[in-house]
Amino acid sequence: MKPAPFDYLRATTRAEVHEALDAEGGDAAVMAGGQTLIPLLSMRMARPTVLIDIMHVGELGGISVSDGAIRVGASVRQAALLDWPELATHQPLLAITMPWIGHAQTRSRGTVCGSAALADPSAEIPLTMVTLGGEIELSSSKGTRRVAAEDFFTGLMSTAREDDELIEAVHIPCSAAGTGHAFHEFARRHGDFAIVACAAVADTQGTRLGVGGLGDRAYACDVGTLEGSALDDALTEFANSLDARDDLSASAGYRRTLMRKLGRQTIEEARRCRA
Repeated sequence: MKPAPFDYLRATTRAEVHEALDAEGGDAAVMAGGQTLIPLLSMRMARPTVLIDIMHVGELGGISVSDGAIRVGASVRQAALLDWPELATHQPLLAITMPWIGHAQTRSRGTVCGSAALADPSAEIPLTMVTLGGEIELSSSKGTRRVAAEDFFTGLMSTAREDDELIEAVHIPCSAAGTGHAFHEFARRHGDFAIVACAAVADTQGTRLGVGGLGDRAYACDVGTLEGSALDDALTEFANSLDARDDLSASAGYRRTLMRKLGRQTIEEARRCRA
């Protein structure tokens, strides 16, 4: 199937992007890597009036560290962040999570911010951002704002981005000394969307667990220093609070059981890895 007709804008400045979004609003689609958008266009599940290509806007690129966080621009490809020499030093959880995103071929085209924009409940980047307390930077002709990841992801492939806003960057907190990290994912094949994925961060104050694949978005909870049966009870309560549903990949009950087992494994590994 061929896409429905649309206009194409190869933007070269951020102002051009904002102008187009102001004019077209929800009828515009922003394209960076295009790994999801292009298939949606081909199946006519997306029918924008204008496609705004931002990959030639120089000011939307780059990886930098400031104020204790990694800032990843909208045009930074996933492979570029994974290959960034300072990634493991500044945020080990991201370094161990990113190889699980799709395949080398899709990471070479897909962008970090594009994954945040898609907001798939099983995707690794939204899960990592929710677990770490990351933020999404949004810009428009009216100015910029930053939204906490937990507030940005509002539902199944739904976000708090307004129609005239551009996801300009994501901000991911750097790891503090003495913090342990762990990530585990279960899927039918490596590179498939996770049936369940768990990420954990542990320090002297306690442990935070993030979960993807249950519910309509990634969720996180603080389990403190709980161990043994108390930890099992907390994981059961957390799993039951999520709106898991039966689908072709797994039943809701299977996902909850898997989350409890994978969650405990991830928490224990993060605690062992504290430096």
